[in-house]
Order: sequence, then structure tokens, then C-alpha cells
Amino acid sequence: MPDYDVLCIGNAIVDIIAQCDEAFLETNGIIKGAMNLIDTRRAELLYSRMGPAIEASGGSAGNTAAGVASFGGRAAFFGKVSNDTLGEIYA
Repeated sequence: MPDYDVLCIGNAIVDIIAQCDEAFLETNGIIKGAMNLIDTRRAELLYSRMGPAIEASGGSAGNTAAGVASFGGRAAFFGKVSNDTLGEIYA
């Protein structure tokens, strides 16, 4: 019998959830309702401009593993995290 029902391999992505108005989106070139992947420099710029946010572990593979586990399955996730604050949040 295998140790896991599902093995998920993917990017360890931290989702940043914050409220803002339409002007903030437009000023910062953010597409509403879309996933906006950004680099570290852009993240730091947006963090300096936005209000409070919720940070949550995400990414397709991580979310799949969490979903399988929530239904009683045995799931494993392989991904790489950075050695920074968001990496600590993900782990």
C-alpha cells in the first residue's frame, strides 16, 4: 500500500488578499479578477502602497494537497520556498 494517495509537485505560492478600490488597481496596472504573478521587487512596491492584507499558502499543487487531505486522503506536497517572510508563512 502506498504511503500517499496523491503526491503534488508545484510552486509554493503565497496568495495575498487585500481590499482596494478601482483606482488602486488602475494606478498599479493590476487586472481585476485575474491571478497576477509578480517578482520580489514588484511585491515590495505593492506592499508599500496597500493597506492590511491576509497572506495564505496557495498554488495549484499545494491547494490540491490540502483539498485531498481535507477529505481524509493522504497527500504530500513537494515545492520550494524562499528563505524569507513569505517562505516562513508558506511553511
